[in-house]
Amino acid sequence: MMKSPNIVFILTDDLGISDLGCQGSTFYETPNLDRLAKEGMRFTNAYAACPVCSPTRASALTGKWPPRTGITDYINDQIGKLGGMKPGFPLLCPPAADKLSLSETTIAKRLQAAGYATGFVGKWHLGGEGTLPENHGFEFSIGGDGRGGNAHVGPTKLHNLEIAPGEWVMDRLTDKAIEFVAQSKDKPFLLWFTPYDPHTPLVGKPELVKKYEAKAAKLTAEFREEPPRKDRRTQTHAVYAAMLEDMDRNLGRLFATLPENTLVIFTSDNGGLSTSEGSPTSNAPYRAGKGWLYEGGIREPLLVKWPGVVKPNTINDSFAITCDFFPTFLDAAGVRPEKLDGVSLVPALKGKKLAPRPLFWHYPHYGNQGGGMAAAVRDGDWKLIEWFVIDRVELYNLKSDPGEQKNLATQEPGRVKALQAKLHAWQKSVDAKFPVKNPNPKSEAK
Repeated sequence: MMKSPNIVFILTDDLGISDLGCQGSTFYETPNLDRLAKEGMRFTNAYAACPVCSPTRASALTGKWPPRTGITDYINDQIGKLGGMKPGFPLLCPPAADKLSLSETTIAKRLQAAGYATGFVGKWHLGGEGTLPENHGFEFSIGGDGRGGNAHVGPTKLHNLEIAPGEWVMDRLTDKAIEFVAQSKDKPFLLWFTPYDPHTPLVGKPELVKKYEAKAAKLTAEFREEPPRKDRRTQTHAVYAAMLEDMDRNLGRLFATLPENTLVIFTSDNGGLSTSEGSPTSNAPYRAGKGWLYEGGIREPLLVKWPGVVKPNTINDSFAITCDFFPTFLDAAGVRPEKLDGVSLVPALKGKKLAPRPLFWHYPHYGNQGGGMAAAVRDGDWKLIEWFVIDRVELYNLKSDPGEQKNLATQEPGRVKALQAKLHAWQKSVDAKFPVKNPNPKSEAK
């Protein structure tokens, strides 16, 4: 019987579908992640469970769709209040949970009970004191607290970690991840590594910024209208590129320390930031980015390496979504599975295609990036988006129109009806909460 593998799960922050060389980027340089793809499997239909971070993070830890955890928006000061951050708009956001409940059974608790050492390093953003990683099954806990963002260079203070002036957060977090690996030699381990990169504020190491400024000087930044915003369509941002290369270099340092029998999964919490806060990246050929239910906001890189199980340099086009990681890790570790929203990806990792299934999203909030207040379903090549504020339905064939430019809703009323029925049944099954009409709207949604 094969020994239970070590498991390293890497969840980056705001990294987009096209932000790696192996994903098609010709501007960013990510040699270590490109090597990971060559040494393992790359999924082409992988998704985040939400277009913003906290719900996706909760989904990965619990194996549940975000509405089941109650975390349906990124955690912020107003998340528990009716109306959220847009009290004057036509619809009011429903309240959402402001922390990951201690009643949840996380993957860390399950694997810890099975004899795994459990370590968390990086961004948490699932609640503060009393509901930190160590309260959810991680015996080694560095960096994670209730904040959604953080400085990338010291001085700054993270949970159980001081960053001195001039020290880089990504460097120090990687040091701690390597430290956890080194101290976990006597039993299998789970490392949950969640870098703060490449989330804003955008700050890169000066020598790398200078390198990419020279590359960008030969390029032109291009944008496309995405009302009420503009969507970046080219990758030319030197600071963002510098952050990606430095993150890749640090991950290379971590990869070099991993034992042979280690399952490595790399992905992101939501799409790249393309319509707001400087719009540092482009998710082209996909539409929009973080905060939107278009493909640019939810489709993600997913790279998996597992020596002896995953055949190198392979591609799998099966659907995969965040809540699949929990059952995948249980399956890989030989731990008895339980009924979860996700499915194990292990059969796909062994070269099989997973059974067809629909994927769902529910985001009843106003996104900082211009999108939001919508729900969606993908079933086969077809994807339906149902907007709440503007009462509009969009239907796209992603095989012929991956950029979601041709709305086929009026031409395909039967398909719209069938997909809406599936979406509404799912929403009911997960007890999804909906926006409510604002009795005193002061302005139109923007």
